[in-house]
Amino acid sequence: MKYFVASGEDRRLDPVSRQCLRGSFVELSDGVTHYELAGPEDGDVVLLAGSLTVPLFYWDGLAAELQARGLRTLACSAYGRGYSDRVRARYDETLFVRQLFELKDKLGIRQPVHLVGTSIGGLVAMQYARQHRESLTTLTIAGPAGLIPKRVPTHRLFASDLLTGFVARRFGRRLLESHLGHNVRDPQRQAELTAMVLDAYRYEGSLYAFFETLQHVPLSGRADVFERAGDLGIPTLLLWGADDNVTPIGALDTARSLLKPQESHVLDCGHMAPYERPREVAERIASFTATRTERQDS
Repeated sequence: MKYFVASGEDRRLDPVSRQCLRGSFVELSDGVTHYELAGPEDGDVVLLAGSLTVPLFYWDGLAAELQARGLRTLACSAYGRGYSDRVRARYDETLFVRQLFELKDKLGIRQPVHLVGTSIGGLVAMQYARQHRESLTTLTIAGPAGLIPKRVPTHRLFASDLLTGFVARRFGRRLLESHLGHNVRDPQRQAELTAMVLDAYRYEGSLYAFFETLQHVPLSGRADVFERAGDLGIPTLLLWGADDNVTPIGALDTARSLLKPQESHVLDCGHMAPYERPREVAERIASFTATRTERQDS
């Protein structure tokens, strides 16, 4: 799909504009990545892989809870999100896995990390695990994409650059806002999330990145990704919202059988468990990672 700037994208990311923005920035092979590394310097690192739309601010609540439990967190905005570059590239899992690996390497994090992925970030996390098995201690997947029933009209919608580009330019903002409206159960939290995302989508190239990702990261028919991750033998924690309307919980049993997690929990929330239930998710992750770290050290 040809790169475009949509109506309402009235801001540009560059070295000057980034001077006034929150977070840190590093140049990687595909572009500049927006990140935050925080928490106890001697704590195990938890690497956070976000979903289709969200900037790294999505992780604020969970990151604070994990840091309070002695863990160090590394969150970043995926390319096309937050204050990371809108790269003119194929937005697929390969791009996002490379971004996470290069970021960790650039920051000098050599020890194995605990990787957490949510929604599309769950697919990215599973692909990361497959490519970099030795760099992970545990894997946590929350409300993963990839197992929703295939919808033929949606599949056809993203079948060609021409059609995808037309839909993105003509209806992109409306489709984005509709998607955001299904993510969170609580209306107040939903409004906060929508405002957060739409503010970041004022930067040029944001809708292009959104639709490029929809075109190149399939949301159905990905059972093989789950199965391969399950065969790696990485201690895995699976979390799912009981009222998830984006990646419906009806796929939970399938995910369990393929991913073979050591633990799985259903939480009282919608699609975005790390955002909606940060304390509970942090407790689950901290308990799970502590047990596995103790076993490695013994």
